[in-house]
Amino acid sequence: MSHDSTTAPNFIRTQIREEVEAGKVEKVVTRFPPEPNGFLHIGHAKSICLNFGLAEQFGGDCHLRFDDTNPAKEEQAYIDAIKDDVQWLGFQWAGDVRYASDYFDQLYAWAQHLVREGKAYVDDLSPDEIREYRGTLTEPGQPSPYRDRSVEENLDLLERMRVGEFAEGEKVLRAKIDMSSPNINLRDPILYRIRHASHHQSGDKWKIYPSYDFTHGQSDAIEGVTHSICTLEFEDHRPLYEWFLENLPVPSVPRQIEFARLNMNYTLTSKRKLKLLVDNGFVDGWDDPRMPTLSGMRRRGYTPASIRKFCEMIGVTRADGGLVDIAMLYHAIRSDLEDNAPRAMCVLRPLKVILTNVPEDFEEVYDVKGHPARDDMPSRRIPLNREIWIDRDDFMEEPPKKFFRLAPGKEVRLRNSYVIRCDDVIKNDTGEIEALHCSVDFDTLGKNPEGRKVKGVIHWVSATHGVPVELRLYDNLFQVEMPDKDRDADFLEHLNPESLVTLKGIAEPGLKETVPESRFQFERVGYFCADRYACRDGALVFNRIVGLKDTWAKMQKKS
Repeated sequence: MSHDSTTAPNFIRTQIREEVEAGKVEKVVTRFPPEPNGFLHIGHAKSICLNFGLAEQFGGDCHLRFDDTNPAKEEQAYIDAIKDDVQWLGFQWAGDVRYASDYFDQLYAWAQHLVREGKAYVDDLSPDEIREYRGTLTEPGQPSPYRDRSVEENLDLLERMRVGEFAEGEKVLRAKIDMSSPNINLRDPILYRIRHASHHQSGDKWKIYPSYDFTHGQSDAIEGVTHSICTLEFEDHRPLYEWFLENLPVPSVPRQIEFARLNMNYTLTSKRKLKLLVDNGFVDGWDDPRMPTLSGMRRRGYTPASIRKFCEMIGVTRADGGLVDIAMLYHAIRSDLEDNAPRAMCVLRPLKVILTNVPEDFEEVYDVKGHPARDDMPSRRIPLNREIWIDRDDFMEEPPKKFFRLAPGKEVRLRNSYVIRCDDVIKNDTGEIEALHCSVDFDTLGKNPEGRKVKGVIHWVSATHGVPVELRLYDNLFQVEMPDKDRDADFLEHLNPESLVTLKGIAEPGLKETVPESRFQFERVGYFCADRYACRDGALVFNRIVGLKDTWAKMQKKS
């Protein structure tokens, strides 16, 4: 099946359009509510594009709200990174950044309201006992012996919990719903836990913190969110959210809609497992270009437009569509860069070529278009000297029959320049090839003389003017499509030892002043991006974004 930006399904967009046209919704309000306990990844990008995109399409607002209910795992660094990622993708939230902690006073008042209504109680059971009493998917739970405490006792205990009188784990506040419900989420869920931890927003004001389930839906209601969009794992939580909204004096009632999350092959999006990769040094931080985090993708050189296009291509459905082929993401990136990345020549594995029939001081300079289809890009000035570098992969001493690059006695064209012939191979004492002696056919500049056909064209760089560069060749972090498919196996066993290969190359002189995050197509090699951190103070470090070969596009043509 072919996917593109015009045919990819989006059932939520269809439903909201119908509601707007029917006058059921005056102004669409969505929200993106990350927990600040890690960096955003490609799965979050789908949610960002969906929530912000719907608000844009229907002239509404999208809020950025941090659901910060667990201070032990949250950091300001995560908050800053998430804000940067959203803006880098090209979106801007409505109003100020919001925090669930902004509503802690209101949430606590609502917890007291449930206690007064006889719908919440303080429980002394330990965490293990609570799990035991909750029952299983096939067996109902049993009520806590503390379930029938009086309203007065519960209010007193809750306030003493709030001021820090009890130790962590000693007591919790639970909703009183239905211990025999087939939905385990309704078996007296926990509303508040004791946490003697300082909060990055509220400081040391609170000694108890609300659960995510108690916070999420009410925060949407406070903000006037019309459509609370989340992934399918929250479908079983919806009855609980609706119970809270029905039993509390909330100012509005959001509509929750679930969609299938993004699962992509050769990729992990578990925050816990990604953190393990970082903490144990398997990758160089959360923004390592091999990571599926947005900061990692940005550092590798992915463009915001390509990620947005990818999210539109995969569509939005309720059905679990299985694994999305990572080649589709590469296709979206490659399509954007093909149109917008200027061209340059860079030799990854340099091999010296000496043009023997030109003088020592020989130099010609060619004025070459920055992009073959773009007149708005500045041209490049490329010098040719007596000594040049070619890629070692473009020469074979004993080539196979259909090798159309350089070989002894064979000819190739230097891109944008002359045809040259390899006359001699220079080796050192160990037999390693050190250089090639070649001769120039000066009648071949810009033309192909009648009677002579030269199939091979190779890239090259002047040895006199070329600039040294570090090239980081990135590949998939894992060698198998589903690295965490087998829960009993260690996903680290599937790490790709070739996910990063570093080379010392030579680039054309125009790249000497490259600024961080500049992207290029290195001709015949692939797309590269100047590293946003390492490419500074004269150092030129380029990350390979993606190769030139588009396997997904070819597969779509066949289908």
